[in-house]
Amino acid sequence: MLKFIHITDIHLVEQGRALYGHDPGKRFERCIDSVIAEHADAAFCVITGDLAHVGHPDAYRQLSEQCARLPIPVHLILGNHDSRTNFRERFPRVPVDNNGFVQYEQAIGNFRGLFLDTNEPGTHCGVFCEKRANWLAQRLAQDDAPVLLFMHHPAFHLGIPVMDRIGLVDNGWLLTALKGHEHRIKHLFFGHIHRPISGTWRGIPFSTLRGTNHQVALHLRESEDILGSFEPPQYGVVLIDEESVIVHLHDFSDRSEKFWLGA
Repeated sequence: MLKFIHITDIHLVEQGRALYGHDPGKRFERCIDSVIAEHADAAFCVITGDLAHVGHPDAYRQLSEQCARLPIPVHLILGNHDSRTNFRERFPRVPVDNNGFVQYEQAIGNFRGLFLDTNEPGTHCGVFCEKRANWLAQRLAQDDAPVLLFMHHPAFHLGIPVMDRIGLVDNGWLLTALKGHEHRIKHLFFGHIHRPISGTWRGIPFSTLRGTNHQVALHLRESEDILGSFEPPQYGVVLIDEESVIVHLHDFSDRSEKFWLGA
Protein backbone atom coordinates (compact mmCIF):
# COMPACT_ATOMS: atom_id res chain seq x y z
CA MET A 1 0.00 0.00 0.00
CA LEU A 2 1.13 3.56 -0.67
CA LYS A 3 1.60 5.60 2.52
CA PHE A 4 1.43 9.35 2.97
CA ILE A 5 1.24 11.77 5.89
CA HIS A 6 -1.56 14.30 6.47
CA ILE A 7 -0.80 17.29 8.73
CA THR A 8 -3.00 20.33 9.17
CA ASP A 9 -3.34 23.65 11.01
CA ILE A 10 0.18 24.25 12.28
CA HIS A 11 -0.39 28.01 12.83
CA LEU A 12 3.25 29.11 12.83
CA VAL A 13 4.04 32.58 14.17
CA GLU A 14 7.24 34.62 14.37
CA GLN A 15 10.03 32.56 15.87
CA GLY A 16 10.10 32.73 19.65
CA ARG A 17 6.52 33.97 19.99
CA ALA A 18 3.81 32.01 21.73
CA LEU A 19 0.29 31.27 20.54
CA TYR A 20 -2.23 30.49 23.29
CA GLY A 21 0.70 29.85 25.62
CA HIS A 22 2.49 27.36 23.36
CA ASP A 23 5.26 27.66 20.78
CA PRO A 24 3.78 26.49 17.43
CA GLY A 25 7.25 26.20 15.92
CA LYS A 26 8.48 23.79 18.60
CA ARG A 27 5.29 21.74 18.43
CA PHE A 28 5.54 21.48 14.64
CA GLU A 29 9.20 20.54 14.97
CA ARG A 30 8.23 17.65 17.24
CA CYS A 31 5.65 16.57 14.67
CA ILE A 32 8.33 16.49 11.96
CA ASP A 33 10.65 14.60 14.34
CA SER A 34 7.96 11.94 14.71
CA VAL A 35 7.36 11.61 10.98
CA ILE A 36 11.10 11.22 10.36
CA ALA A 37 11.50 8.65 13.12
CA GLU A 38 8.38 6.60 12.43
CA HIS A 39 7.22 7.18 8.84
CA ALA A 40 10.18 8.21 6.71
CA ASP A 41 9.04 5.53 4.25
CA ALA A 42 5.94 7.58 3.33
CA ALA A 43 5.65 8.71 -0.29
CA PHE A 44 4.90 12.34 0.62
CA CYS A 45 3.40 14.67 3.22
CA VAL A 46 0.51 17.09 2.72
CA ILE A 47 -0.28 20.03 5.01
CA THR A 48 -3.84 21.27 4.47
CA GLY A 49 -3.62 24.92 5.37
CA ASP A 50 -3.28 27.39 8.19
CA LEU A 51 0.44 27.07 7.74
CA ALA A 52 0.81 30.44 9.47
CA HIS A 53 -1.41 32.10 12.07
CA VAL A 54 -1.28 35.63 10.66
CA GLY A 55 0.56 35.00 7.39
CA HIS A 56 3.86 36.40 8.71
CA PRO A 57 6.87 35.88 6.39
CA ASP A 58 8.92 34.39 9.24
CA ALA A 59 6.29 31.67 9.70
CA TYR A 60 6.85 30.55 6.11
CA ARG A 61 10.61 30.63 6.64
CA GLN A 62 10.23 28.24 9.56
CA LEU A 63 7.89 26.08 7.54
CA SER A 64 10.41 25.87 4.71
CA GLU A 65 13.20 24.87 7.10
CA GLN A 66 11.14 22.17 8.79
CA CYS A 67 9.84 20.75 5.51
CA ALA A 68 13.41 20.56 4.23
CA ARG A 69 14.20 18.14 7.07
CA LEU A 70 11.79 15.58 5.67
CA PRO A 71 13.19 12.99 3.25
CA ILE A 72 9.93 13.09 1.29
CA PRO A 73 8.12 15.71 -0.84
CA VAL A 74 5.72 18.07 0.95
CA HIS A 75 2.56 19.40 -0.72
CA LEU A 76 1.16 22.62 0.76
CA ILE A 77 -2.19 24.40 0.44
CA LEU A 78 -3.54 27.56 2.02
CA GLY A 79 -5.95 28.12 4.88
CA ASN A 80 -7.84 31.17 6.08
CA HIS A 81 -4.96 32.33 8.31
CA ASP A 82 -2.46 32.31 5.45
CA SER A 83 -1.19 35.09 3.21
CA ARG A 84 -1.13 34.00 -0.42
CA THR A 85 1.41 36.72 -1.23
CA ASN A 86 3.86 35.89 1.56
CA PHE A 87 3.45 32.17 0.95
CA ARG A 88 4.28 32.48 -2.73
CA GLU A 89 7.34 34.60 -1.99
CA ARG A 90 8.78 31.80 0.16
CA PHE A 91 7.44 28.90 -1.94
CA PRO A 92 7.58 30.09 -5.57
CA ARG A 93 7.76 26.53 -6.91
CA VAL A 94 4.37 25.49 -5.53
CA PRO A 95 2.10 25.48 -8.61
CA VAL A 96 -0.74 27.93 -9.09
CA ASP A 97 -3.59 27.98 -11.60
CA ASN A 98 -4.02 30.59 -14.33
CA ASN A 99 -5.69 32.96 -11.86
CA GLY A 100 -2.96 32.76 -9.24
CA PHE A 101 -4.81 30.43 -6.86
CA VAL A 102 -2.66 27.78 -5.17
CA GLN A 103 -4.34 24.86 -6.92
CA TYR A 104 -2.51 21.99 -8.55
CA GLU A 105 -2.50 18.31 -9.37
CA GLN A 106 -0.13 15.59 -8.19
CA ALA A 107 -0.15 11.91 -9.11
CA ILE A 108 -0.62 9.68 -6.04
CA GLY A 109 -0.09 6.14 -7.22
CA ASN A 110 -3.03 5.39 -9.49
CA PHE A 111 -4.98 8.30 -7.99
CA ARG A 112 -5.13 11.90 -9.11
CA GLY A 113 -4.43 14.19 -6.17
CA LEU A 114 -6.20 17.54 -6.58
CA PHE A 115 -5.20 20.32 -4.18
CA LEU A 116 -7.64 23.24 -3.83
CA ASP A 117 -7.38 26.85 -2.64
CA THR A 118 -10.23 28.13 -0.41
CA ASN A 119 -8.32 31.13 0.99
CA GLU A 120 -10.06 34.49 0.66
CA PRO A 121 -8.32 37.61 2.07
CA GLY A 122 -10.30 39.48 4.69
CA THR A 123 -12.38 36.58 6.00
CA HIS A 124 -11.91 33.36 7.93
CA CYS A 125 -14.67 31.78 5.84
CA GLY A 126 -13.72 29.67 2.88
CA VAL A 127 -14.46 30.65 -0.71
CA PHE A 128 -14.49 28.43 -3.79
CA CYS A 129 -15.48 30.72 -6.62
CA GLU A 130 -16.38 30.10 -10.26
CA LYS A 131 -12.77 30.52 -11.42
CA ARG A 132 -11.47 27.99 -8.91
CA ALA A 133 -14.31 25.62 -9.71
CA ASN A 134 -13.61 25.85 -13.45
CA TRP A 135 -10.05 24.67 -12.81
CA LEU A 136 -11.37 21.70 -10.84
CA ALA A 137 -14.01 20.85 -13.44
CA GLN A 138 -11.39 20.90 -16.21
CA ARG A 139 -9.16 18.50 -14.29
CA LEU A 140 -12.00 16.12 -13.53
CA ALA A 141 -13.05 16.09 -17.18
CA GLN A 142 -9.66 14.88 -18.39
CA ASP A 143 -10.14 11.20 -17.54
CA ASP A 144 -11.97 8.75 -15.28
CA ALA A 145 -9.17 8.09 -12.79
CA PRO A 146 -9.97 7.91 -9.06
CA VAL A 147 -9.37 11.15 -7.17
CA LEU A 148 -8.11 12.22 -3.75
CA LEU A 149 -9.25 15.76 -2.95
CA PHE A 150 -7.46 18.12 -0.54
CA MET A 151 -8.74 21.47 0.75
CA HIS A 152 -8.60 23.55 3.93
CA HIS A 153 -12.24 24.38 4.66
CA PRO A 154 -14.91 21.71 4.91
CA ALA A 155 -17.48 22.01 2.14
CA PHE A 156 -20.41 21.29 4.47
CA HIS A 157 -21.58 21.70 8.06
CA LEU A 158 -20.13 19.38 10.70
CA GLY A 159 -22.41 20.11 13.65
CA ILE A 160 -20.12 22.53 15.51
CA PRO A 161 -22.13 25.73 14.96
CA VAL A 162 -19.35 28.25 15.63
CA MET A 163 -17.07 26.48 13.14
CA ASP A 164 -19.85 25.90 10.61
CA ARG A 165 -20.24 29.69 10.42
CA ILE A 166 -16.67 30.01 9.13
CA GLY A 167 -16.74 27.09 6.74
CA LEU A 168 -17.20 27.40 3.00
CA VAL A 169 -19.48 30.39 2.39
CA ASP A 170 -21.23 28.79 -0.57
CA ASN A 171 -20.48 25.33 -1.90
CA GLY A 172 -22.51 25.81 -5.06
CA TRP A 173 -19.57 26.14 -7.45
CA LEU A 174 -17.82 23.19 -5.83
CA LEU A 175 -20.94 21.07 -6.26
CA THR A 176 -21.16 22.15 -9.89
CA ALA A 177 -17.57 21.08 -10.53
CA LEU A 178 -18.08 17.73 -8.79
CA LYS A 179 -21.38 16.90 -10.45
CA GLY A 180 -21.21 13.53 -12.13
CA HIS A 181 -17.79 12.80 -10.62
CA GLU A 182 -18.78 12.14 -7.01
CA HIS A 183 -18.19 8.41 -7.39
CA ARG A 184 -14.57 9.08 -8.42
CA ILE A 185 -13.71 11.04 -5.26
CA LYS A 186 -12.34 8.25 -3.11
CA HIS A 187 -11.56 10.53 -0.16
CA LEU A 188 -11.78 14.20 0.81
CA PHE A 189 -9.09 15.46 3.22
CA PHE A 190 -9.42 18.86 4.91
CA GLY A 191 -8.38 20.84 7.99
CA HIS A 192 -9.72 24.00 9.66
CA ILE A 193 -11.77 22.25 12.36
CA HIS A 194 -8.92 21.07 14.63
CA ARG A 195 -10.87 17.92 15.49
CA PRO A 196 -10.76 14.24 14.48
CA ILE A 197 -13.91 13.77 12.39
CA SER A 198 -14.80 11.32 9.64
CA GLY A 199 -17.89 10.36 7.68
CA THR A 200 -19.42 10.72 4.23
CA TRP A 201 -20.81 13.71 2.33
CA ARG A 202 -22.88 13.10 -0.78
CA GLY A 203 -21.37 9.63 -0.83
CA ILE A 204 -17.80 10.97 -0.59
CA PRO A 205 -15.75 9.66 2.37
CA PHE A 206 -13.97 12.41 4.31
CA SER A 207 -11.67 12.90 7.27
CA THR A 208 -10.06 15.71 9.21
CA LEU A 209 -7.93 15.82 12.32
CA ARG A 210 -6.42 17.90 15.10
CA GLY A 211 -3.80 20.56 14.50
CA THR A 212 -0.31 20.61 15.92
CA ASN A 213 -0.58 23.60 18.31
CA HIS A 214 -4.12 23.96 19.66
CA GLN A 215 -7.52 22.37 19.14
CA VAL A 216 -11.24 23.14 19.00
CA ALA A 217 -13.18 21.44 21.79
CA LEU A 218 -16.13 19.19 21.01
CA HIS A 219 -18.90 21.69 21.71
CA LEU A 220 -22.01 21.07 19.64
CA ARG A 221 -24.13 23.90 21.09
CA GLU A 222 -24.38 27.48 19.85
CA SER A 223 -21.68 29.83 21.13
CA GLU A 224 -20.31 33.23 20.21
CA ASP A 225 -16.66 32.22 20.47
CA ILE A 226 -14.68 29.12 19.59
CA LEU A 227 -14.02 26.91 22.62
CA GLY A 228 -10.36 25.88 22.43
CA SER A 229 -8.48 23.02 24.07
CA PHE A 230 -5.06 21.44 24.30
CA GLU A 231 -6.06 17.94 23.36
CA PRO A 232 -3.08 16.00 21.97
CA PRO A 233 -1.85 17.07 18.52
CA GLN A 234 -2.13 14.59 15.66
CA TYR A 235 -1.09 13.74 12.18
CA GLY A 236 -2.68 11.24 9.84
CA VAL A 237 -0.95 8.19 8.40
CA VAL A 238 -2.85 7.35 5.22
CA LEU A 239 -2.59 3.98 3.47
CA ILE A 240 -4.10 3.60 0.02
CA ASP A 241 -4.39 0.98 -2.68
CA GLU A 242 -6.86 0.25 -5.46
CA GLU A 243 -9.42 -1.10 -2.98
CA SER A 244 -9.18 1.13 0.07
CA VAL A 245 -8.21 4.39 1.74
CA ILE A 246 -7.28 3.91 5.39
CA VAL A 247 -6.57 6.84 7.73
CA HIS A 248 -4.73 6.23 11.01
CA LEU A 249 -4.68 9.20 13.42
CA HIS A 250 -1.42 9.38 15.36
CA ASP A 251 -1.28 11.29 18.67
CA PHE A 252 2.45 11.70 18.22
CA SER A 253 3.09 13.48 21.54
CA ASP A 254 1.33 10.79 23.59
CA ARG A 255 3.73 9.35 26.17
CA SER A 256 1.39 6.85 27.81
CA GLU A 257 2.86 3.43 28.56
CA LYS A 258 2.87 0.89 25.73
CA PHE A 259 2.94 -2.85 26.35
CA TRP A 260 2.28 -6.12 24.54
CA LEU A 261 -1.19 -7.54 25.18
CA GLY A 262 -1.07 -11.17 26.21
CA ALA A 263 -3.73 -13.75 25.43
